Amino acid sequence: MVTVRDVASASGVSISTVSRALAEPSRVAPATRDRVVAAARKLGYEPNRAASGLRSGRTATLGVVVPDLENPYFASVAKGVQARARDHGYGVFVVDVEEDASHEADEVRALLRQTDGVIVASPRGTDDELVALVAPAPRGRAVLVNRRIEGVPSVTADDVAGAVRALGHLRALGHRRVAYVGGPETSWSDRMRREGLRRAAAGGDGAEPVEVVDLGAFRPHVQGGYSAADLATGAGATAVVAYNDLVALGVEQRLRERGISVPGEVSVVGFDDTFVATLASPPLTSVGTDLRAVGASAVDVLVERLRDPDGPVGHVVRPTELVVRASTGTAVA
Repeated sequence: MVTVRDVASASGVSISTVSRALAEPSRVAPATRDRVVAAARKLGYEPNRAASGLRSGRTATLGVVVPDLENPYFASVAKGVQARARDHGYGVFVVDVEEDASHEADEVRALLRQTDGVIVASPRGTDDELVALVAPAPRGRAVLVNRRIEGVPSVTADDVAGAVRALGHLRALGHRRVAYVGGPETSWSDRMRREGLRRAAAGGDGAEPVEVVDLGAFRPHVQGGYSAADLATGAGATAVVAYNDLVALGVEQRLRERGISVPGEVSVVGFDDTFVATLASPPLTSVGTDLRAVGASAVDVLVERLRDPDGPVGHVVRPTELVVRASTGTAVA
């Protein structure tokens, strides 16, 4: 049977270097890592992760908790997590709580027992509930995505700036009454998007004010947007900003059924710029960020905490951008 000693001899490095190269690749120089991996493949060496975990107290796995894997946003974030975790030598367990906040805490606790660390994406619990859940986690083993709480590592998108850009775009097209179709009441991202719209609505610096009509909270799916579309037109809005791309798709669908032209009569803007934005009819103008980079950043923050649990708490803010497509146009006079 091929052993780690054989790989070390074949690649000309120490046994400890072989172990690091295979378990934590990012800690080894790329040239050395490639030489070790090539030797291991040539010899047919397979590391015994279970035995390594028993020796080190580590499992070489990370957990990810998401509200809804059918939502392309979380699927893309999870892909980013998986790819970067592989670079760091970790496997990944993904758990979908199906937008049920009552399951979230139980799943996080279970993964903290079974993995080295957990990434919690768009958590639905309150700040106090989340602090009680993840702050006591030994060695700082939890990172939040799309939620910022002081004292807990996090990765967020700059949704405030994104919402400001979205409303500025609509203002430039002549829209003065814009409806907002909100997401879950417990969504931190929804709060940030509302805050950005509030800031931008006042105008200033020569820009005319825009009235933002808050239509309330809706399910973050196509049906949520479908249900909100009639309210938007009833409110006299010439444009709609939706909580996410799926909600925006529902708005477009309902408007199309009613014979209301998009963007001829009503413009529609989504959020997250997922792949479905390009499949919409017409394609959606959307505010987004690099979703795989969000997942990758979360892994980097978590791995750094695992290596240095007493180090500074990282808060990474990813930039957002407005991608203009055919769903927005000049306001009807």
